[in-house]
Amino acid sequence: MENVERDSQTYAIIGAAMEVHRTLGPGFLEAVYQAAVAIELAEKGIPFQKEVLIGINYKGKELNCTYRGDYICYNEVLVELKSVSKMGVSTLEAREPSPRFLS
Repeated sequence: MENVERDSQTYAIIGAAMEVHRTLGPGFLEAVYQAAVAIELAEKGIPFQKEVLIGINYKGKELNCTYRGDYICYNEVLVELKSVSKMGVSTLEAREPSPRFLS
């Protein structure tokens, strides 16, 4: 059941992001999309926290640095927004998934 719940959560988050993109279109700086996504998440009733500092552990030891996520939704889904001026080969390359910060 946990995967079904998480799938519905990520579906809702992606839907909110897609609505922002459909409405604003391309070409804005990341801060514009961040502000619009916050409005859309709130309107859709998606619980979120903005710019959360996340501690990093390495082999069981706390590192003396943190990671600042754009949003944490549903208390478990890390959301990072990215904005590029135009799509190119470097932005479309397959990438390894980011390390999982939240369990």
